Amino acid sequence: MEWAQIFNETNMVGFLLLFFRFAALFIAVPIFNHQNIPMNIKATMAFYFTVVFYGSMPPLAISIDIPTIIIAILGEFLLGLSVGVVLQLAYNVITFAGGQISFMMGFSMASAIDPQSGISMPIISQFLSLMALMILLSLNLHHWILLFIDHSLKTIPLGGFVMSKDLFHYIIHATSNMFLVGFIIAFPIIALSWLADVIFGMLMKTMPQFNLLVIGFPIKIMVAFVVLIATFSVIMLIFKGQVQEAFNSLEMFF
Repeated sequence: MEWAQIFNETNMVGFLLLFFRFAALFIAVPIFNHQNIPMNIKATMAFYFTVVFYGSMPPLAISIDIPTIIIAILGEFLLGLSVGVVLQLAYNVITFAGGQISFMMGFSMASAIDPQSGISMPIISQFLSLMALMILLSLNLHHWILLFIDHSLKTIPLGGFVMSKDLFHYIIHATSNMFLVGFIIAFPIIALSWLADVIFGMLMKTMPQFNLLVIGFPIKIMVAFVVLIATFSVIMLIFKGQVQEAFNSLEMFF
């Protein structure tokens, strides 16, 4: 009788929905969605945490029928993807800034496969992305996500997530903010590169023998690296603030 009570259809459906909530977050949230983590490892992690959090799962409040269960599963995926989009927009600030810096340094053609996203991106973007990943680990973002799930179980019933207007407005604002903050991060290097271009143009007018390709570009790269090293700590502090702000904004889900 006890086994029949544990493995009844209500508990099984609740376990399935909780598993999909974890799975969607592990697919979409930075750190967990790293391309070097095999999908079977992510599925195993989702199953493990589902077992761990199963005891704190609230009673299921949906009817047990196929259409309702399918809609509930889609809702759990939508919750995970929405949280992932909010945090990924904050993470993309640093990659966008790296792309602008690479373009001004002339490194836009020097691309490599980013292990975080699995796509090709400029080498400066990849470097800043890896440093940003270290910042996320130092902030214990993976612990924050587990705490978020624990709190969401008390406020968002399984299968009961509905997207609100506030979420749409925040995504639009965060997207524009991503470009703005990314440009602010890259502005010191962009400004000095423009200044160097003006100086090189004046030199070429006064000294036609001045070879821009041989002398100018190495100087621009050296200046850009010096500025990047000087402002690196500030860049990481700005990124840290963006991530913390994005995580605090997850309150709109409750």
